[in-house]
Amino acid sequence: MAGGIVANTPLKRALVLSMVTLATTLYGTTVLVVSVILPQMQGTLSATQDQIAWVLTFNILATAIATPMTGWLTARFGRRNVMIYCQAGFTAATLLCGMATSLETLVFYRILQGALGAPLIPLAQATILDTYPKEQHGTATSIFGMGVVIGPVLGPILGGYLADAYTWRYAFYMIVPVGVAATVGLYFLLADKGKQSGIKLDWTGFLALAIAISCVQLMLSRGQRQDWFDSIEIILEVGIGAMALYIFIVHSLTTAKPFLTPSLLLDRNYALGLMIVFLYGMLNFTPMVLFPPMLQGLMGYPNSIIGELLGARGVGALVGFFAAMFVARIDPRIGMSIGMGIQVASGLIMMTFDQNVAFETVAFVGALQGAAVGLFWVPLTVASFSTLSPAYLAESSAIFHLLRNLGSSIFISLSVATVIRSSGENYARMVEFASPFNENIPAAGMTLDTVTGMAGISGEILRQASMLGYLNAFALYTAACLASLPLILMFRVEKRKPPA
Repeated sequence: MAGGIVANTPLKRALVLSMVTLATTLYGTTVLVVSVILPQMQGTLSATQDQIAWVLTFNILATAIATPMTGWLTARFGRRNVMIYCQAGFTAATLLCGMATSLETLVFYRILQGALGAPLIPLAQATILDTYPKEQHGTATSIFGMGVVIGPVLGPILGGYLADAYTWRYAFYMIVPVGVAATVGLYFLLADKGKQSGIKLDWTGFLALAIAISCVQLMLSRGQRQDWFDSIEIILEVGIGAMALYIFIVHSLTTAKPFLTPSLLLDRNYALGLMIVFLYGMLNFTPMVLFPPMLQGLMGYPNSIIGELLGARGVGALVGFFAAMFVARIDPRIGMSIGMGIQVASGLIMMTFDQNVAFETVAFVGALQGAAVGLFWVPLTVASFSTLSPAYLAESSAIFHLLRNLGSSIFISLSVATVIRSSGENYARMVEFASPFNENIPAAGMTLDTVTGMAGISGEILRQASMLGYLNAFALYTAACLASLPLILMFRVEKRKPPA
């Protein structure tokens, strides 16, 4: 039993699919649940806002550094061993996060949680693509996607309720028993694949890439707080990161056995898939980051209603992944084009938002974006890996998800910076019109004759300027959607052979 079972029957394949989906869902849950309980952790641990942010920052850093190691870990220890030990370690680290009594220990356990959980997503995808025949990749990926979507949607809701009813620690504790079950399931179901003899780690390539990724993530996480390039810290991170990336590229092209295989980029579909998944990462989580502060700060929505609005995105994603099972059977470019077209439509709707936007409109946009994610992700995955050798699945999946995460980090930071800077610029322009000679001020029931009246006008200008900032960020989102459409048409699709 130590080697697992071979998934050569539909039942065994379904069991493997369910276990790797469960493992990935748990990791996705922890990524977003922490953002809900962050204020409560800050109070319990007596941390400042800047200090508690390290709980998120170091987890993202650990994930980004560990993800590219997936290919080497699989070749060195085997896919089964890596998944089992990473799942067990991730579950233990989650338990320790809940038991942490200081900020330092919590940050350390979050680093472990991110590093041990990072290989689970690419290895889960590689396992599914390797377990199912090519003609079933679309269906299996759709089911996997539906399961993975549930975690990021339900996790913050359940974690928020448990944190309010008990403490923030129970948002971590709720994951532990399911993590144990996933570890046991992986132990009995996975077959030992991917292990190779004589594999050595390319330390130069690994360290150069790790430093480059760390600098990028630190710059994105702290750039807004440090006022970007007005800060020596940000300038140093950019300089060191650029040098490390240069070393990594030159070393990978000149060494015999590089850390990551450059020849993978010679595969046209995979290279296009990397570019598109970077754009996909830019679009996937950005609305989930922008919506809560906009709805709460400008429109006064309570947290419970915001949770329901984000839940609409999850419902849409389930519908999209279900529809992708049928769309994936035809040309994947059609599914990707439909999905991205829906994203463009949602962006155009968001660009019409104002402070009086209805609950139904926001929920509809969220559902549209969720459906687009499901319709887009499945054919993208199938097309990107359709022409690659199964021997490279672990490494290629790791790079695939690394670029998705980098795209998400970069675009979220860019969108937040757009909101803040655009809001400031619009406020400076709009406040010029607040004068006694403006006939619209008395007509709106406002006055400049009292301190209270001026404060009311200032607050209203700030709200309107902030709304314009969000609209500019939504315009950026729509432009990124449009930019990916030409790349989709460049995919090569193998012609299906007629049945004998």
